Amino acid sequence: MHPSISSFLNHLKSERNASLNTIRSYEEDLERFSEFLAEESGDGANPCDVDPRTLRRYSVWLNSKGFAPSTIARRLASLRTYFRYQRRQGVIKTDPAGGLRNPKQPKRLPRLLRVEEIVKILDGISTVEMLGVRDRAMFETLYGGGLRVSELVGLNLDDLDFDQELVRVRGKGKRERLCPIGSMAAYWLQNWLPLRVPKRSPEPAVFLNGRGGRITARSVGRLLDEHVVRSGLRDGAASPHTLRHSFATHLLDRGADLRSVQELLGHRKLTTTQIYTHVTKERLLDIYQGAHPRAR
Repeated sequence: MHPSISSFLNHLKSERNASLNTIRSYEEDLERFSEFLAEESGDGANPCDVDPRTLRRYSVWLNSKGFAPSTIARRLASLRTYFRYQRRQGVIKTDPAGGLRNPKQPKRLPRLLRVEEIVKILDGISTVEMLGVRDRAMFETLYGGGLRVSELVGLNLDDLDFDQELVRVRGKGKRERLCPIGSMAAYWLQNWLPLRVPKRSPEPAVFLNGRGGRITARSVGRLLDEHVVRSGLRDGAASPHTLRHSFATHLLDRGADLRSVQELLGHRKLTTTQIYTHVTKERLLDIYQGAHPRAR
């Protein structure tokens, strides 16, 4: 790894207090750029010596490797942050990524489940066994609060407030917020906690795996896949993020205002939340075209 990259990653960790996942993402993106430079100029090429044309060739190279436009955009965003840091440090005089454009992104609406489909998945979870109770509590909380899966697995016991049916979550950028989860999620959490048996003492995590440690985001996704199939829905019909998308859309469909949904989701910008207005418009058009006698 080039020293300038090591210095940048240390800056993220020590000065910006970035999460481990964020640092790993930047490291992966910058390693990919180093791979490209090695192909172009040989091992040991200095990333700080590149010009804008080199970065444009890098964007083309990423596309030739079959990366999705969203992945290419993320890798280019990492480079912009890296070069801004190097300029502030005085390592470079001009930023070669200043005029770098992202590839055009296809407009894709988030995948959604209808309310009855979510109910079918949740009600289909067998709670005869201890881990079934855990799964019911886990997915009720995920949908009831519209949480990111990272926020769900990061929940600790002292984050739960049963009196007000709230949980404290740590979102992106380690920003904390309080999320209402509803009575159903609170009910299943209260059923799960007496069964929760950590193998380590103390283990603060709310949701544990079968070995008594904190459950991972990957395990949550795998378990959801299994429950989706058991419910009779098609394989791959839902991911943990699908429940979050559905949470937001169901609120808007029932009259919630966009600002409130933004707060509940923990979005910093309203524009991030506005994609859900497109979803609800799509659904209104579907209803209209299916019901109006002169629609077709």
